[in-house]
Amino acid sequence: MPLIISTWSFSSRGNDTAWPMLASGGSALDAVEACCATVDAAPDVDSVGYGGLPDASGRVSLDGCIMLSPARCGSACALRHHLHPVSVARRVMERTSHVMLAGIDADEFADLQGLPRSELLSPEAKAAWETWSTKPTVIDQSRDRLVAGLRPIDGGPGADGRLFAANAPRASGSEDRWKHHDTIGTLAIDSHGTLAGACSTSGMPYKVPGRVGDSPIIGHGLYVDPTAGAATATGAGELVMGVCGSFLAVELMRQGRSPIEALVATLERIRSSYELQPHHQVAMIALRPDGAWAAAALRPGFRVAVRDDAGSRVLEPDATLLPESS
Repeated sequence: MPLIISTWSFSSRGNDTAWPMLASGGSALDAVEACCATVDAAPDVDSVGYGGLPDASGRVSLDGCIMLSPARCGSACALRHHLHPVSVARRVMERTSHVMLAGIDADEFADLQGLPRSELLSPEAKAAWETWSTKPTVIDQSRDRLVAGLRPIDGGPGADGRLFAANAPRASGSEDRWKHHDTIGTLAIDSHGTLAGACSTSGMPYKVPGRVGDSPIIGHGLYVDPTAGAATATGAGELVMGVCGSFLAVELMRQGRSPIEALVATLERIRSSYELQPHHQVAMIALRPDGAWAAAALRPGFRVAVRDDAGSRVLEPDATLLPESS
């Protein structure tokens, strides 16, 4: 039964880090935290953690959450000094009566918990921001489709995580077209049948300072209910926030929908609720307590990373709502 699934191909490295603990009978909670921490620390992933592109002021802020159930969840957002928001969020869940801490107080809480401070802005991300800041007419980076292609890691199923580098052509239907896939969302089930989920992000590149998206908000970027299932979202966070996307997907599974039916219905809700622009993408994964899972996206280009007894692999989603031209 053990399984871990995560958004985007670059997360396969996180799955592979987490898998030994799942395979040996460890907890899904430890696995999702370890998965996110691996991606947070990767300098070549420029949408999460240390490699993440900063906000418009040139500063990095990180958001994340972790969840076992409605009664056991934690969140931390707008961190500026701690690399692993999921680890901070776990301590909020386990060591306080609260759910979410934000900003400088969240950083100070992490200090008190013994989590080390670290530099969050990588040299590559700083250089990218300096280039961007010289072009003030380029306001919405999500409309710039010149982003680097994802390259295999040592011939394996994973990919280089540089999603926002300029001056490289993109292939139709490839991950590299999406400027908004700024999240690793990961769901796991362990050998005891326990579900857990986590999200980590550096947010939208060059965002307005202070912006917080769906990723650290319980019920938006992530929701887990042990009786119904788990779901997590990635993409344009504002679209997910308006429909409480992850909660909606889990609630639909509670009502009897399969994982793919729940995801398609949630994405249809997003499509009907907004005037979608060509650069808008939302993708989701869902996992049921019996181990059944699915992935879906608004548009082509999303990938899901999977690790189980059959090995590590990166797959196309089960459903895509809109064609390339829409």
